[in-house]
Amino acid sequence: MKIQQNISLKQYNTFGIQVHAKRFVSVNSLTELTEVINVHKDVFLLGGGSNMLLTANIEKLVIHLNLKGIIVNDTEKDVVYVTAEAGENWHEFVLWCISQNYGGLENLSLIPGNVGTSPIQNIGAYGVEIKDTFHQLEALEINTGKIRIFNNADCNFGYRNSIFKNELKGKYIIINVTLKLTKNNHKLTTSYGAISTLLETIKNPTIKDISDAVIAIRQNKLPNPKEIGNSGSFFKNPVISKKHFELLKRNHPEIPHYIISNNEIKIPAGWLIEQCGFKGKRFGNAGVHTKQALVLVNYGEATGKEIYKLAQTIQQKVKKTFNIHLGIEVNIV
Repeated sequence: MKIQQNISLKQYNTFGIQVHAKRFVSVNSLTELTEVINVHKDVFLLGGGSNMLLTANIEKLVIHLNLKGIIVNDTEKDVVYVTAEAGENWHEFVLWCISQNYGGLENLSLIPGNVGTSPIQNIGAYGVEIKDTFHQLEALEINTGKIRIFNNADCNFGYRNSIFKNELKGKYIIINVTLKLTKNNHKLTTSYGAISTLLETIKNPTIKDISDAVIAIRQNKLPNPKEIGNSGSFFKNPVISKKHFELLKRNHPEIPHYIISNNEIKIPAGWLIEQCGFKGKRFGNAGVHTKQALVLVNYGEATGKEIYKLAQTIQQKVKKTFNIHLGIEVNIV
């Protein structure tokens, strides 16, 4: 291991933001990670770089988690426990599970990022969240160097949220994640409109069919970070009260929505942004994607501050127009 100086992080974040790490080290094993943490406590963790917007150079020691490996643990009649190291690419891990006929993650295909950050965000798509299959994770406590096991309840999962984004933020490094997946009698989630449309000609869809459908949908709607800088969905879909929804519906009878409970209605953030006129608009090198208003993009050499300013402008307009606050899903650094 060698700590490098003044390293560009452009290739390490999917927005393609040009900032630098004052000090940088890539760790490839738990032993290496422990050695670094024993000496350096004030660190910045970097995985796939898919859920962050870098707005300035990083003064802390940047640790690039490159832990690799997939292990099949206990198996039962219909379930299997699979552990993946934090540095494994999430989408490649999902495809590997599908190739083994392990079900439960197919709706989460093509989500950018690494396995280690998936529980932090409680990633989700098309009716499924990681909490639905999450069994446990192992994490290294930075201050003590001790390893702690977190089960599902310990993580306090919420909508795009977990304990690691709140009271334990910056205190632990996730080193691996174990998921409980199905081997037989897969319970498929196909109710999402676009998925059901693509699968309507398939009599008995498989987990691979669902994965293929999700990939097709995402490729059609979302830009490839390798072609244009972005971090996927930038904003959370807001949840409002039924009373608030009924008021909005008077002026916007076509407003799309999802009923969460008797008094909670989820509104697609992309629709709100599009109604405010931002879809496809460009502001210098920053902009809103032409096909999906939920996605902010870097058209060239945009800075993180430029993209964040655009995000704040969108938040203000949505608040003024609909009296809805758009929460940001991406971590602003």
